[in-house]
Amino acid sequence: MSYVPVSRRTLRRRRESERSTRRLVAGLSFAAAVVWLLSVGASTVIRVGAPAYTFAVVLHVMSLVVAFGAIILVDWHGFLWLLGRRSLSEIIRLDGAATPLIWGGLAGMLVTGAFLSPHLTSPMTDLKLAAVLVLSLNGIMLIPLMRRLAHLPPGTRFGALTTGQRIHMMACLAISQACWWTAIVVGFINAES
Repeated sequence: MSYVPVSRRTLRRRRESERSTRRLVAGLSFAAAVVWLLSVGASTVIRVGAPAYTFAVVLHVMSLVVAFGAIILVDWHGFLWLLGRRSLSEIIRLDGAATPLIWGGLAGMLVTGAFLSPHLTSPMTDLKLAAVLVLSLNGIMLIPLMRRLAHLPPGTRFGALTTGQRIHMMACLAISQACWWTAIVVGFINAES
């Protein structure tokens, strides 16, 4: 490792950036938990008729398709980067383009979920709702890593990341996929019963 002199001003900016990122992550995590609680709470009091329920289901599934489709695309390109078949700059660019789709779809699912009258006494429903909360928080926990990756040279390979960064990325990927698939499978099982 080579020594690269860094000014105190640069070090101060980095520390301030890290602090602002931590504040952002904490604020977004709190907001995600509150929105999730509001959605679950609203679902206990909102009752709609058959046409509105059907409309809510259609919008819920469309939101799922948008969010999960974007997740699959980003994760697939991330996997290709891991294999050396994509550049880091492509991944960062794709992530930036997909992020509004992911969060917009997730917001759509939370809003429409309030109209679906979930069976909150069912352990399967509780599992699905917990998976949705965890995947939201997991996405927020990726923000610091993605910000660090955006500052790396465009051709940086996965193997050049620190061990902590690689573990962080792989853990977030595994949690994301586990939570999305859990929520989807449980949602369809609950729809059949």
